[in-house]
Amino acid sequence: MLPHDELITLRDWVRWGASAMTQHKVFFGHGTDNALDDALELVLGLLHLDHSLPSDYLDARLTAAERARLHEGFQKRIEDRIPTAYLTGRAYFYGMEFIVNENVLIPRSPIAELIDDQFEPWLGGVEVTRAMDLCTGSGCIGIAMAQAFPDADVDLLDISPSALDITQQNIDKHQLAGRVTAIQSDVFAGLSDERYELIVSNPPYVSTREMEELPAEYLNEPELALEAGDDGMDIVSQILLQAPNYLTDDGLLVVEVGASADLLMERYPNVPFMWIDFEYGGDGVFAITAEQLVECRDALIRSSH
Repeated sequence: MLPHDELITLRDWVRWGASAMTQHKVFFGHGTDNALDDALELVLGLLHLDHSLPSDYLDARLTAAERARLHEGFQKRIEDRIPTAYLTGRAYFYGMEFIVNENVLIPRSPIAELIDDQFEPWLGGVEVTRAMDLCTGSGCIGIAMAQAFPDADVDLLDISPSALDITQQNIDKHQLAGRVTAIQSDVFAGLSDERYELIVSNPPYVSTREMEELPAEYLNEPELALEAGDDGMDIVSQILLQAPNYLTDDGLLVVEVGASADLLMERYPNVPFMWIDFEYGGDGVFAITAEQLVECRDALIRSSH
């Protein structure tokens, strides 16, 4: 890689970083979709700056220590394929900044668009007093839901203690302690008789075969949060079977399964999944009501074996 003492300003580093990422075919899919945006976020994040920085400051000269930090960061991004968010320790979702590290997935779910619409028309006007973010990771979905439903209590569930440490940091960062609660739970096992009008989940749904084909950047994310058995449906199947026990009678379940949507429909051909179209990109998210889940319980049980 180019000696870092030849790059003097922030703009130099952004331009060179974008070129180097493109040259080395770095993969983008963790909050950015191109080299220029990724390089800019890496430079700003490593220098503890944000995107409100006036553009004139891109011509500011860097100290030797700052140049060394950026050189190391780009080296890890390009050679080790570590996603930018892990190098900066931050990611964005629903217009909010979240703390992230290698113990949680990097936020990128299209569910943010549903949160912005308060899950209408899927909720059908049901008042949300309790909501759940299942397999929460960083807590981004649940914390965003707490912003969208300011009168609701939100529980954030995850099996991983190290992920829940980040969850709690984000709850504290956004000053939501007392209304948003992190709970260690293997799917629903950590709950008792709680009921929710809204359960939202971005669970593990990558098949074993798909894991082998993922870009190296994704393999730096926690395997526990990605892989879910031979066909990727292990966790989703549990959610479908058990969610009626935790939803109110008029409740709604929303789950992201990404590219595994076809596998899900193949396994459950008689389940009336409502697939959501997104205005700003993304797919593989379904909604289903508590009533529908109860009505097709027998079909779910048969297809799960």
